[in-house]
Amino acid sequence: VLEVIPLQELGRPRIDVTLRISGLFRDAFPNVVHLIDEAVGMVAGLDEPPEWNYIAKHVREEVEEKVAAGMSPDQAREEATYRVFGCKPGAYGAGVSEAIDAKNWEDERDLGEIYVVWGGYAYGRKSYGVNVPEEFKKRLSKLDLTVKNEDTREYDMLDSDDFYSYHGGMIAAVRAFRGRAPRSYCGDGSDPDRVKIRSVGEEAKFIFRTRVLNPKWIESMKRHGYRGAADLSRAVDIAFGWDATAEVLEDWMYEELARKYALDREMQGWFREVNPYALHNIAERLLEAIERGMWRATEEMRRKLRDVYLSIEGVLEESWSVS
Repeated sequence: VLEVIPLQELGRPRIDVTLRISGLFRDAFPNVVHLIDEAVGMVAGLDEPPEWNYIAKHVREEVEEKVAAGMSPDQAREEATYRVFGCKPGAYGAGVSEAIDAKNWEDERDLGEIYVVWGGYAYGRKSYGVNVPEEFKKRLSKLDLTVKNEDTREYDMLDSDDFYSYHGGMIAAVRAFRGRAPRSYCGDGSDPDRVKIRSVGEEAKFIFRTRVLNPKWIESMKRHGYRGAADLSRAVDIAFGWDATAEVLEDWMYEELARKYALDREMQGWFREVNPYALHNIAERLLEAIERGMWRATEEMRRKLRDVYLSIEGVLEESWSVS
C-alpha cells in the first residue's frame, strides 16, 4: 500500500521524475511500474502549493493545454501523468549505441531523435507500451538532472554500451531538445554504508585512472589473448560512445588511450599477434573522434594513428587474400 509522505515530514518540495526503463525491467517488474504510476497519480492529485509539488503543477498545466486543444479531460490527465517510458513491447535497447557503432549519426539531435523513437512508449496501470514519442520528448525537454544508480563494482559505466545508450542517450536527448546539458550523476551503492555520488564526468575520469589506463588491468586482459584484445578494443568504443552522448572525455583521455592502446610498440606487437582486428578498430575509432571534432589532437598524433590504421589494414587485406 502506498502512502503519501506529508510535506512537513518530507521537508522539501515534491520533485517531478521521469523514468526510462529497460525491456528487462518492463518484463520482470510490471508490479513496480504499476506502483510508480499509482504514486504519480496520487501525488498529482494533492491540493498543495505548486512550488511545493512540481508533479501536480506540471500535470495541471498540461491537462489545461490538452483540454484547450480539444482532448477529453480523462485522456488529458492520463497522458499528462505518463512518467514511465520504455521501448516497444517485445523490444529491447535504446538504439543509440547501434547508431554510434554504425556511424549513422551527425550530432546530438540525431541521437536524441533515436532515443525518443526507441523509448517513446508509455507504461502504467492502464497503458502498456502506448506509443507517445512527443510526450516523451516533452518530458526530456524539461529535465534538469539525470541519474543512473549501480549497486556493484563488478562492472561500471565503461563496461557495456548499454550504459551510454540509455543514460548517455538521455543526456544527448536533453541537450538536443532543451538546448543545454542537464546535470548528470552516477550513484555508487556497492557499499550501502558508503554511498557515493559522482558526476558522469568525474565517474569517467575515476574509471579511466583506476581501470582503463591501469597497467595491471591491461596486463590481466592480455592474458586472455584474442578475447582480451577484443575487450580492450570495445573499451575504446564505449569511451567514445560516452563522449558522443555526454561529452565526458577530455583530450588527455583520448591521448592516453592512443598512447597505451594503439601507439605502444609492445601493445602493437601483441595486438598483431592475437587480434589485429582489435587494433584496427581502436585506431579507426580514435581517428573518428578526431574527424568529428571530439578530440583536438595534434597533426602528429593524427598521422601516427593513420599510419597504424593503414598498416593493420594492409595486414588484414593480406590475410583475406591468402584465405
